[in-house]
Amino acid sequence: MNVEQAVALHYAHGSLEETIMDALAAAGKDPGRLTPRDLAPVDEFHVGGRLATVAFAEQFGPRPGMRLLDIGCGLGGAARYFAQEHGCLVTGIDLSPEYVNVTNALAARVGLDERVSCELGSALALPFEPESFDGAYMFHVGMNIENKSKLFAEVRRVLPPSGMFGIYDVMRLAAGDLSFPVPWASGPESSFVADAASYRRLLEAAGFEVLKERNRRDFALEVFAQMRARAGGAGPGPLGLHLVMGANAAQKIKNMIGDISAGLIAPTELICRAA
Repeated sequence: MNVEQAVALHYAHGSLEETIMDALAAAGKDPGRLTPRDLAPVDEFHVGGRLATVAFAEQFGPRPGMRLLDIGCGLGGAARYFAQEHGCLVTGIDLSPEYVNVTNALAARVGLDERVSCELGSALALPFEPESFDGAYMFHVGMNIENKSKLFAEVRRVLPPSGMFGIYDVMRLAAGDLSFPVPWASGPESSFVADAASYRRLLEAAGFEVLKERNRRDFALEVFAQMRARAGGAGPGPLGLHLVMGANAAQKIKNMIGDISAGLIAPTELICRAA
C-alpha cells in the first residue's frame, strides 16, 4: 500500500452521507431544506472550522466569479462557503472516493452543484490544464503529503501569473515526536508535518511569492477552550466532526490539542502569489 492509498483508507468511513443526514435530522434540521451553514459543524474538517475559513478568506481575498481549486477538499465545506458567500466557482479534488461523492451530494442538497464540484485525483498529478484556475487553496492537506515540492509545482502549473494560493495547514514549531492517532493520520507513516520555513522555501522554489504568514496557535487553543466550555463535560452533540473521524475521534482530537499546547505544532496560514 502506498502513502496515497493509506491516506485514503485513513479517511474512509463507509456510510458517511447517511450518517450525516441522520445527524442533521437529530439536530432538528430538515434534510430537504439545508443551507451551507447547516452543514458547517460537520463539513469544515480543519482546526477552527467555519471560523477559521472566514478568517482565512479575509486574508486570501476571494472575488465573485473567481475560479478556485480546492486541493484535498474533504467534504467540501470550504468550497461551498466560497461559492455561497463570495460567488466563486470551485472545483475540488480529493483522494477519497467517498469524500468526492459526499461533496457532490451535499452541494446538490444546498443548491450549489452548479458552482461546486469535486473529482477524484491526486494533488501530485492535478488533472487540469495549465492556468485553469484564478486561485487555489488547501486546508489541512500538506500534513499528508511528503513531496511538497511536487505539490507546489503542480499548483503553480494550474495558476496564471499573479494567481493566488492559500494554505492553512498544521505545521511544526519544534522538534519532538507527535502523538498518534491525530485527525490526519493514524501513525507517522502517513504524517509529514513540516515547519513554515520549509513551506516558504519550497513555495519560492516553485515560483510563488509568500505574501503573508500567520501562526494560529492561540486561535486554536481558544477554539478548543470554547468547545470544552460548551460541552460542559457532556459528550459531543449529534452533529460534529466526530462523525467524520470515527470511533476514536476523541483520542485524535486530544492528541492534537496536546501537541499544539506543548508547542510542537500549530495551524498556520500562508498566503502566496504566483510569480
